[in-house]
Amino acid sequence: MGLADELHRLDELRTRGVLTEEEFQRAKARLLDAPPLPAGDVPAVAAINLLRRSRSDRWIAGICGGIALITGVDSWIWRLLFALLFLFGGFGALIYLLLWIFVPNE
Repeated sequence: MGLADELHRLDELRTRGVLTEEEFQRAKARLLDAPPLPAGDVPAVAAINLLRRSRSDRWIAGICGGIALITGVDSWIWRLLFALLFLFGGFGALIYLLLWIFVPNE
């Protein structure tokens, strides 16, 4: 997703009332101040390096909110996915715990 797409997505969120004007301005500034990707970097690797635990969209540790920001998928879908993985062998809890330990805060 390019810079223009990200800005358009932020503007849509502001228009729908999901983001306040202040949140929109902060997100826009963060997006515009982000360093460009080097030519050889794979976007998926760069996205993983940018992963941070969300301070605003959190229930427990902000993992799902952080993943939602990176992927563009709603955080409730990530929460549902982790809950389903937890029910099938506890893998969701293990993955969530590891992410909680190793992913830094925003």
